[in-house]
Amino acid sequence: MPDTVRRPAVAAAALATATAAVLGVVLLPSGTEAAPAAGFGAAPPVRTAAVATAPGPARQGTDPVREAPPERVRVAGIGLDARVEAVGVNPGGDMTVPDDPAVAGWYRYGPAPGSPQGSAVLVGHVDSDTGDLGEFAALREVSRGETVEVRRAGADPAVYRVVARTTVPKDELPPSVFSRTGAPVLTLITCAPPFEPERGGYTANLVVTAEPVNG
Repeated sequence: MPDTVRRPAVAAAALATATAAVLGVVLLPSGTEAAPAAGFGAAPPVRTAAVATAPGPARQGTDPVREAPPERVRVAGIGLDARVEAVGVNPGGDMTVPDDPAVAGWYRYGPAPGSPQGSAVLVGHVDSDTGDLGEFAALREVSRGETVEVRRAGADPAVYRVVARTTVPKDELPPSVFSRTGAPVLTLITCAPPFEPERGGYTANLVVTAEPVNG
């Protein structure tokens, strides 16, 4: 598995580039395919202006992190417990991602979990190229109201409650998942069936949205 994700040759904006990068992150060349999970709820709407003005990595010269960075994400009800490491971009503008499917990546050019606004994004592989399941594979079992706890360095855990789980084609992941403004949410993303080898792997994304418990 590569440790970077190549950007699309053409992008309408830096935010669109970031979205395409994450789509690449959650696709894996594996032959393991589970039945698609039924969705529930809908992600909270995000104002168009907030999406349009959200800066992407191509416009960032330095790491914008100001909040306490996440160290671990846990969803006790489904047995998900993953170490979290920050992911960014290399000098060529490609997003770097954890190779280990047991590790989640936090997109550090967006809000951190616990931020008072915007979408904090955590991504993880559903499996490895050898077919071993990743921690985020458990997301297909998550239910509405499930508690998500994100442990943070130097701060109390950020606690969220799941409000939506949806499956979308990989080329239709909404840019709003990278919003830097608007209501605070935690967005968890992994890949989902169908698996199409001729197209490079999984062709859909499972997106779980959670809102702060005390937000």
